[in-house]
Amino acid sequence: MTESSISARVSQLLHFLYPELDQHILASKVIDAFWPDNLHRRRKPRKPGNNLWTQNDAVLITYGDSLIDGHHKPLDLMHDFLLTHMKGVVNGVHILPFFPFTSDDGFAVTDYRKVNPQLGEWADIQRIGSEFHLMSDLVLNHVSSQGVWFNAYLQGQKPYDGFFFEASPDDDVSMVTRPRTTPLLREVETAMGTRHVWCTFSHDQVDLDFRNPEVLLEIVRIIRLHIDMGVRIIRLDAVAFLWKQIGTNSIHLPQTHAVIQLMRVLMDYAIETVILLTETNVPKAENLSYFGNRNEAHVVYNFPLPPLVLHAMMSGNAKYLINWQRTMPPAPLGCAYLNFTASHDGIGMRPAEGLLPAPEVGQIIDTIREIGGKVSMRSLPGGGEAPYELNCTYFEAMGRTFEGRDDHHLDRFLCSQTIPMSLEGIPAFYIHSMLGTPNDTDAVDRRGMNRAINRHRWDYAALKEQLDDPQSVHARVLAMLSERLKIRAKQPGFHPNATQFTLNMDERVFGLWRQSLDRAQSIFTLHNVSADTIDIPESDLNLIADETWVDLLSGETIEAGPVTLAPYQCRWITNLAPVA
Repeated sequence: MTESSISARVSQLLHFLYPELDQHILASKVIDAFWPDNLHRRRKPRKPGNNLWTQNDAVLITYGDSLIDGHHKPLDLMHDFLLTHMKGVVNGVHILPFFPFTSDDGFAVTDYRKVNPQLGEWADIQRIGSEFHLMSDLVLNHVSSQGVWFNAYLQGQKPYDGFFFEASPDDDVSMVTRPRTTPLLREVETAMGTRHVWCTFSHDQVDLDFRNPEVLLEIVRIIRLHIDMGVRIIRLDAVAFLWKQIGTNSIHLPQTHAVIQLMRVLMDYAIETVILLTETNVPKAENLSYFGNRNEAHVVYNFPLPPLVLHAMMSGNAKYLINWQRTMPPAPLGCAYLNFTASHDGIGMRPAEGLLPAPEVGQIIDTIREIGGKVSMRSLPGGGEAPYELNCTYFEAMGRTFEGRDDHHLDRFLCSQTIPMSLEGIPAFYIHSMLGTPNDTDAVDRRGMNRAINRHRWDYAALKEQLDDPQSVHARVLAMLSERLKIRAKQPGFHPNATQFTLNMDERVFGLWRQSLDRAQSIFTLHNVSADTIDIPESDLNLIADETWVDLLSGETIEAGPVTLAPYQCRWITNLAPVA
């Protein structure tokens, strides 16, 4: 593409978004906002391919203050933890919103251009970004009601007087898809009179109005700043709700996809290699739509995975996990899945819609409550409520099955975390999964928020004491997961785009066949999700004759005959010996 080509593509998208405006002038403004001061850009866009990631890629998800000691900057402590325990285990770090905020643990941003001084400063962010692939949140759907932008809006200051989405109490908003049960509209007094602003998530999180191109331009400038500060993976938070239109469900609207396509064009021309990740906690087909035609997100979350793995481990049966995986398409060329079981949020249940029958969901909910977890609800169009997410650490969730407690807690948890390592895509692990953190019920009572149960802040000295004791649960969990991630990183068969086929075998076993891009390595990944000892018939595996097959996890050579799986055991059986 030439200079005119990028302008033409940007202009085309802007014409769709803002048909009443001169798209050529607006395109120049967008390009100048992303490349100010005549910054260099690529002459041609990156072509979709499989070279943006490798089997070495894995991500740690953490808050900037997941580790505290009352003396040092939390980002200094995080940097120390990363270098001490995560170097060679993961190469990417998602630091959840590290900006000044007023609520929702960072997702009500008051200033996108500053680092929360309680965490550290930009130099601390840059230091981590110089040693790990840094992921940052672009909270682009809404801002804090106590931030500079919204205060300027209340006072009628330009351009902020047009930055927020307004509606009337008389508008029909019954079709609007909601992730919360709070009222959608908030009445506010402004210099322009009484207004009702749109709040998808909470009344402290006021939605921006992307129908105003000035909002888009400001977000583009913020993206450039974050890239300049070392961010290389941009997580588009709650992006599905970005564009609103009265009389619709205001989710996944075509204009939302056009905004993401515009961002993708900018990333494709950026000298820096920047990956777009969309956060859309919705059912499968809706989630996959954010790949677009290989022209939107590079990566999407594999949102059905957490509830399906949870059900498999609790029930001892992988039937629904297997059925879902069989119908999952490989990621398009130049795209990948982000596989995870736990994050800072709860275990989302919307992605399980249509995948898990209602009675099975009910059993999960009952079991989570027995463990001491919480259930958060969402409002349904037309009235009523449904489970939105389960609030419980994943480690704690693995302490009980539908049958009750047993002695397999650690093995069951390790199996649940090995599954995302085995799947096509890039694995990501919440810090509290890596550390085997239990539910923080005190935080729920103290903060009055269900999600606090999964957002424990470790005293760093106490954590180090635990990790220095090899017999502690936390040290054992970290060591077991780290070992498997290090093994995984050496296997070309685990490239995020390596071939994947779902095996047909005992429903208590979730089995996959992976093959490297050059077809040299095959890996049969077997995960026993039950407390039973299972023999897999030799006929269920396609172990090519005249090759030596080795289990990467146990080191044993696989001989002819059935393959035995102990309760919750995982095997990675490959035709290539482990790389030294």
